[in-house]
Amino acid sequence: MKKTTTCMIRLGGLFPMGCKHKKSIIALMVFGVTCLLAASRANAFNAPAAGTFAFDIYDIGVNQILKGPIGFAAGVGSMVAASVMAIRQMLLPAAATVLGGAFLLKADSVVASLGALIR
Repeated sequence: MKKTTTCMIRLGGLFPMGCKHKKSIIALMVFGVTCLLAASRANAFNAPAAGTFAFDIYDIGVNQILKGPIGFAAGVGSMVAASVMAIRQMLLPAAATVLGGAFLLKADSVVASLGALIR
C-alpha cells in the first residue's frame, strides 16, 4: 500500500473515521467563513426625486406596472400556472412559480423591504 501524507490541519473528532470528503468540507467551511468576514454594509435604494426623468421611469415601472393591475394579474396568473404544474407532478417548477407569484402579489411590501420606499 502506498502511504500518502497531507498538509491539512488535524481537526480532532470533527470528521468520523473513513470520511472521504474531508478536503471539500473544509474548503466549504473556509469559503463560508470568508464570505461572512467579507460582508460589507448594505446600501438602500432611494426613489428618484419627483420631476426628474428617472422618477418618471421609476413611477411607470414600479408604481404603475409592478404594483398596479399588470403586476397583480401576473401574480394571479403565475399562481394558476403553479397549480397546473402541481397537478402535473412538476413540483420544483411549481414551487418556484409560487414564490415568483407571491413576490408579484406582495410587490408593495417587497419593494419597501428592499429599501425602495418612496417618501
